[in-house]
This record gives sequence, C-alpha cells and structure tokens, in this order.
Amino acid sequence: MSIAKEVKANDTTAQKMFSKGTLVEVSSDDDGFEGAWFAATVVKAVGKDKFLVQYQSLRTDDDSGFLREEFDTLHIRPCPPETLVVDRFSLFEEVDALYNDGWWVGVISKVLGGSKYLVYFRDTDEEIEFKHSDLRPHQDWIDGKWIMASQALMKLLYL
Repeated sequence: MSIAKEVKANDTTAQKMFSKGTLVEVSSDDDGFEGAWFAATVVKAVGKDKFLVQYQSLRTDDDSGFLREEFDTLHIRPCPPETLVVDRFSLFEEVDALYNDGWWVGVISKVLGGSKYLVYFRDTDEEIEFKHSDLRPHQDWIDGKWIMASQALMKLLYL
C-alpha cells in the first residue's frame, strides 16, 4: 500500500470517527493548557483532518455561548470509555483529575480520609486535593485504541 493511500484511509477513518454531534475531548498547546483534555462536541469537519468543535464547559469571553474552536486530529480524541467504578485509588496511581473544566493527568500522592486524595501534577509541580468523584483512571489513546496507563507502560517496556 502506498503512503498516499494510507493517509487517505486515515483521513476517512477520522471523518467517520469524528462525525457531526460526536462527543470528543480536545487538547491545546496554548500556555497553561498543555496536557489537559476538554469535553466538546463535533460541529463539523472543516477539511481533511480538521474539525470545528463546541466545548461543553468553556464559554465565550462575553458569556454568550459555548466556545467553538478548530482542532486537527492530533488534538482530538473520542471520549474515553466508561471504566469499572473504582472504589478507591492507590498511592502513585496515575489519574485524570477534573480541574478548571478540563481533565489533567496527575498521580495520587496521598490517600486522605473521606474519599479524598492529594494529586500531584508533574508539569506544574503542584499538589491539589480532589474528591473521588472528580477523578478517573488515566487512559491513553494510542493507535486508535484506549489503553489503561499501566498497560501503556508495559507496552513501552516490552517493545
């Protein structure tokens, strides 16, 4: 298969995966937002590998509606699948924490009482307290599949 055909197949896959109305998560390379994923809905495709999305929680500056922005396929992914409900997280477990309207990757640095945890964020060198309900197990979107963080690490170690 030629490279051109492979690229075309991937574009088609993206068009199907991110069709109008699909719930997705998007990330930005803007300062202060790197590594965070925000819930959004695809409004429409705007080219071969770009999509216009509407955020579910971020609003316009004048607060007249939800913010819309274009993203390429490197910065958009399907919403992660529901995982089994986790009764509790363990020390040093990698999690996504819902903070400032987005999901940020962190590590459980301390298990507190009352279903609360301290989560450490490497990128900002911050430690913040979260309720259990504002955390989810971290998953990575790799090669078109969702992989639990521990599985992704094993995959890297044994390549």
